[in-house]
Amino acid sequence: MSNTAPTINTNSNDAEPTTNDYDDLDYTALTDALEQTVFENFDDGLYIGMMSGTSLDGMDAVLCQFASDSENTQQPLQLITSHSQNFPARLREVLLALCQPNGTAALTPNFDEPNDLVSELDWFGWAGREYSEFASEVVNTLLQQADTDSESVLAIGCHGQTVRHRPQMAVTLQLLDANIIAERTAISVVSDFRRRDMAVGGQGAPLVPAFHKALFSDSASTRILLNLGGIANITVLPANDDPVIGYDTGPANLLLDAWAKQHIDKDYDQDGAWAQSGQVIEPLLNQLLEHPFFAQPHPKSTGREDFNLSWLKSELQAFDKTATDTRYSAADVQATLTELTAISACDQINQFISNQKQSSVYVCGGGALNRYLMTRLQAHLPHWAVTTTIELGLQPTWVESVAFAWLARQTLMGETGNLPAVTGARKGVVLGQVCFA
Repeated sequence: MSNTAPTINTNSNDAEPTTNDYDDLDYTALTDALEQTVFENFDDGLYIGMMSGTSLDGMDAVLCQFASDSENTQQPLQLITSHSQNFPARLREVLLALCQPNGTAALTPNFDEPNDLVSELDWFGWAGREYSEFASEVVNTLLQQADTDSESVLAIGCHGQTVRHRPQMAVTLQLLDANIIAERTAISVVSDFRRRDMAVGGQGAPLVPAFHKALFSDSASTRILLNLGGIANITVLPANDDPVIGYDTGPANLLLDAWAKQHIDKDYDQDGAWAQSGQVIEPLLNQLLEHPFFAQPHPKSTGREDFNLSWLKSELQAFDKTATDTRYSAADVQATLTELTAISACDQINQFISNQKQSSVYVCGGGALNRYLMTRLQAHLPHWAVTTTIELGLQPTWVESVAFAWLARQTLMGETGNLPAVTGARKGVVLGQVCFA
């Protein structure tokens, strides 16, 4: 990174400056020069954003450039190139185990892995290194595709893989070694975005609504963005000066993908076709909706700690014991999970659009590609058009990666990256730690 402070010569004969020499310095000018060099030069350069979410299907990366805040432009973002790569099977297996309390107890080292992988901390260390090596590979592939060298990129914004998120304990843990990525790519890395928000009383999530506000807000209409990743979350962008609202609404792809993998041996339900072949089990749906998370007021966030395959299996066992008719198929459960995602999201959205003129809900994340889920969302939002962020100029699968490129830019510019009304923090703060290349 070439953004170094200018050399300031305090004495023409290179002798050691005296006390009087220091008194003659214009410290205001010096401070202004340093601030301009350190922050303003980071305004409109190239950034890489990376994201691997709770669905754990792989890593997405983008190379992009943001318009300077001083520019009057209709194109605040230029997405130069993007790349997505599936996790290596073994890494994904270990990451999934780490996401569950004591989940690594069932793991045993492969022949080519260290024999002393005996505790959860050992597996955490192994996975952190492997994840970071993999992320470095993704970055270098992205640069190769863009025909761009590392010196042209100001920073990488990498969220890391969340393996534990306990907002009620003010604890969140993202697996990542930024040192490895900085060393392998020769690019500075901004990471650890969530914990600074928690330090001022926030939940550390969701963070993407700040990016939504910066790029997608419209003074003429209220817009709602619905992100369907492993977890579903909404962002309400009011047309007036009211605060932005954003929070998690419940499970999305993490349950749909896990159930599909177990029963049809596919990583996901293509277009929701398997779910569409089944029938919603209404009593089971009502039982699932009794999960206490749905009744919590916002701000709120959740993850695999609350919604996972073990939780679903226990709910099915409880349902079988009480239901008078337990004749259902695996496809029926998939249809019910799809409806759970749609209803839990739309129930929240409807709270904010009841008095609004007809407008649109913009869907992003992998769930935007699930045609059946999109039809169920539209069914529960009959007066609003359910579309995707393509209408706003950005493919739905790249929104979160671009968001972390933007958050990295905010960090280097010394600008806040959280929205207190969204996370529950006491104030806006600069997020992230920087590992310089």
